[in-house]
Amino acid sequence: MMKLLLAVPLLLLILPTLEARPKPAAVKCKTGPLDIVFVIDSSRSVRPFEFETMRRFLIDIIQNLEVGPNATRVGVIQYSSQVQNIFSLKTFFKRADMEKAINSIVPLAQGTMTGLAIQYAMNLAFTVQEGARPLHKKIPRVAVIVTDGRPQDRVTEVAAQARGAGIEIYAVGVQRADMNSLRAMASHPLEEHVFLVESFDLIQQFGKQFQDKLCGVDMCTEMDHGCQHTCVSVPGSFYCECNPGYKLNTDGKTCSPIDACADGKHGCEHQCVSSRGSYTCHCRTGYNLNQDKKTCTVINYCNFGNHSCQHKCVSIPNGYYCRCNDGFTLQADGKACQASDICNGIDHGCEFKCVSTPGSYHCVCPEGQQLHADGKTCNKCKSSHVDLVLVIDGSKSVRPQNFELVKQFVNQIVDFLDVSPHGTRVGLVQYSSRVRTEFPLNQYKTAEDIKKAVLKVEYMEKGTMTGLALKHMLEHSFSEAEGARPLSQNIPRIGLVFTDGRSQDDIAEWARKAKESGITMFAVGVGKAVEEELREIASEPVEQHFSYSADFSTMTHIVDNLKVNICPEEGKGEIEIRSPCECEALVQFQSNTVAILESLTEKHILLGHQQGPD
Repeated sequence: MMKLLLAVPLLLLILPTLEARPKPAAVKCKTGPLDIVFVIDSSRSVRPFEFETMRRFLIDIIQNLEVGPNATRVGVIQYSSQVQNIFSLKTFFKRADMEKAINSIVPLAQGTMTGLAIQYAMNLAFTVQEGARPLHKKIPRVAVIVTDGRPQDRVTEVAAQARGAGIEIYAVGVQRADMNSLRAMASHPLEEHVFLVESFDLIQQFGKQFQDKLCGVDMCTEMDHGCQHTCVSVPGSFYCECNPGYKLNTDGKTCSPIDACADGKHGCEHQCVSSRGSYTCHCRTGYNLNQDKKTCTVINYCNFGNHSCQHKCVSIPNGYYCRCNDGFTLQADGKACQASDICNGIDHGCEFKCVSTPGSYHCVCPEGQQLHADGKTCNKCKSSHVDLVLVIDGSKSVRPQNFELVKQFVNQIVDFLDVSPHGTRVGLVQYSSRVRTEFPLNQYKTAEDIKKAVLKVEYMEKGTMTGLALKHMLEHSFSEAEGARPLSQNIPRIGLVFTDGRSQDDIAEWARKAKESGITMFAVGVGKAVEEELREIASEPVEQHFSYSADFSTMTHIVDNLKVNICPEEGKGEIEIRSPCECEALVQFQSNTVAILESLTEKHILLGHQQGPD
């Protein structure tokens, strides 16, 4: 008879009592899925007919298992002096396939390296790659070791490692098996994981006891499990699971909603709202959720067509407000507009400046200029014609985008000049490490032609030789060969130097010579221009001939100053220009002179009477 030393484990299923007896209807255990690996001894001590009994033992167990990818998975390895994988946990999910593989096993018939077999099961058979479910799914991992002798290697340490890795080990010894080795391999409690059978013929008789252990108790129904959502029964135990959208708390029983927004990967533009493991995106007040269900678009309340704004409607989150055009003031009703600054509300056409008056406006000109009969344009220096040479800095410190602003600055100056062959003439010189005449005084006859030529000027870059540029201006630009009118005509000569930095050569000599030759010098500096050098270039009084701007984008205010200062008193040369202002001044001068002479005559006569005759 069979000698049962210990109680039977929790993983083997119903076995027929004896092969000769009729097989009862298969009753499969429903307590939960397992990952089971059978580790069978095929050493030379296991005789062929005994191995056939073990083969039928395995097949009978598998026939009563609920196998499948989501149910119990089965693997089989055999060992002697080496280990051979018969099929892994992922290989078969049908009992017929497993039975065929078991019937094809050829015993190894060598030594008994049980420790090596346990090492193989731990390192390979129970890996996810070989079909074991991940540990976090809490599917029990069970190894059933069947041996008939004493191991030829050490099993204590490797078995402890396997148990520490979460593998539950059952040790089944047959006839000559060593009890101490079985106890060293098995999980605790030993009375539930170790048993000894007297012979291979009797190994099939343990099915009923395995059935009682595995299927006798459903832990979820027989005890107060305390699971908040779902209790999952496994052989001899249970664990708790949460419904979708919830996670298990550290107490292993209660559940908390999963915050799907917490990881920051939701992509919501405004707000993420978590709901049972999922999330939805919401928009702030005044915005609509777009079709992508993530981004938001501001609601344009003006598009509803009911704002009643007289001029403009401006949409804001959660509403709108009305805005008036420039020159108008919003009225108390928040919708109507009334003109407050006529100049800003209309195209006034004033050349220099528009001045609003109640219900009207008028144009004014800079000091020293008169308004034309059209009431809009100014006389543009027509009372004095000049020869004007502009000397502009093209060094690398200016930079291309700023050089374009310099060209705009030059054209603004040209705009207020009366350009013509007999009026004002304009020449342009650019300098860097060298000097280049862009066009002389006599090349262009109209302001439009000059402005077009200015826009075509190409940026030179390189150094800043301001002194060399002054020399070029004096010796070439104001020569009669390049269009300067003879000094005898008394046409004012004006030089305007524009620079943004310190000169790399001396400027004193040529600045002095230029002024001594009768040229009125203006100096315009921007950015890093050196004030000392600008003052050296400028004519007296320096404050009227020297201007500075912090950067290129704000230098347009200099133009207004130049409009006043660059128009000198009228020349007295061949080109005769008569104006009422000039005639009145001459008459006044003559009147004053006569009055003074008469006064002196009277004083002389009175003095003669007082002295009497000699």
